[in-house]
Amino acid sequence: MKKNYIKMKGIKSVALASLLLFGMQSQSQETVLPAKPYQGLTFVKNGVIHVGNGTVINNGTIMIQNGKIEKVGENLPIPMDDVRVYDAKGKHIYPGLILCNSQLGLLEVPSVRATVDNAELGEINPSIRSIVAYNTDSKVINTLRSNGILLANILPRGGVISGSASVVQLDAWTWEDAAYKMDHGIVFNMPSLFNRPNRFAGFGGAPAGDPVKEGLETVERMKGFFREAKAYYEEPTKASTNLKFEAVRGLFTKQQKLYVSADIVRQMLVAIDFVKEFGFDVVIVGGSDSWQIAHLLKQYNIAVILQQQHSLPTMEDDDVDMSYKAATALQEAGVVYAINDEDGQTRGRNLPFNAGTAVAYGITKEQALQAITLNPARILGIADKAGSLEVGKDANLVISEGDILDMRTSRITDAFIQGRKIDLTDKHKQLNEKYQQYYGIKK
Repeated sequence: MKKNYIKMKGIKSVALASLLLFGMQSQSQETVLPAKPYQGLTFVKNGVIHVGNGTVINNGTIMIQNGKIEKVGENLPIPMDDVRVYDAKGKHIYPGLILCNSQLGLLEVPSVRATVDNAELGEINPSIRSIVAYNTDSKVINTLRSNGILLANILPRGGVISGSASVVQLDAWTWEDAAYKMDHGIVFNMPSLFNRPNRFAGFGGAPAGDPVKEGLETVERMKGFFREAKAYYEEPTKASTNLKFEAVRGLFTKQQKLYVSADIVRQMLVAIDFVKEFGFDVVIVGGSDSWQIAHLLKQYNIAVILQQQHSLPTMEDDDVDMSYKAATALQEAGVVYAINDEDGQTRGRNLPFNAGTAVAYGITKEQALQAITLNPARILGIADKAGSLEVGKDANLVISEGDILDMRTSRITDAFIQGRKIDLTDKHKQLNEKYQQYYGIKK
């Protein structure tokens, strides 16, 4: 058979308070529980399938077996046994979107110290692990899922070497459940290497130093750290264990990537030096001026995570719309790139719409979709199980009534993570419903 699937004031009685709270649970995001695994067959049929690798299947069907994609195509037979069937007629089916650079779960309210756990004191902290600080109860998580974002790469901040990055799936009880790929990269915050005038120098402000000189000195200290780490690995016997050196061992074996925060050309040229000297697998995070050296990035196999399309250019002489055109320049040069949303106001929710903006400046819709699905998966080292709707991968998919890249028509109706149909309730939807009822808009 187929299945379609008070604040309270003045109350002294604990029993009465508990009863009232129990009655309110249906309106609380805290009761949005992670979905249970489904062991069996699931079919999503009659939808326009955007595979994520450029292929589009009209009126297609996806067969999911125990959380994995088993078949994708047209006219797939659906057995009459005990299977779940979801009809996506008139809708679009996409791979789950991937937010590839975020502080999700590490930073809730920036002005409330108790909710900030994204940085550590000190300059060199490679042994700091972002995954163990990840808060699965963050109110931000559910708002991302409502826009089709099902996976996120969380990176720590602070110092020069901040710690390790990990990928999480956004439907979990604990950080252990959420972990999709742990400690796959080390975060490196490149010094600015840019002279900016001190606006307060004539008003008693501290005299400005030379940021370029200071930045290059910092870079040399970091290179010294990696040279020492390399020598440490080459020692056959070790008198003691160095946790910081051990934390970056994967950079030398290419099991980890070095995520370098860099926007201007000279910062990215320094990042290329790390490839030349140490052979690291480098990813540029930011890369607003990466279009200027796209040929070099391609030559050294350096990927780019474009942080924020909706922003002014980094340099004064750049085109005012350069942030929007950067994706096209990288696409034409053959650089692997991903589009991101790092805006402190949207907290990642505008990821699909940032990709949609890039479409207006030269890339195709399927290329834009790939920049927020398969390309991030390749950069993060999870392309074997995520990023596209291909056989053998996890069934991470979203169903939308409209174009997921267009904020005017996109409306996510269903989402699956590893084959589990997740609850798309979030705080924004609850507040919207609350005030619609209050003002008599919805009864």
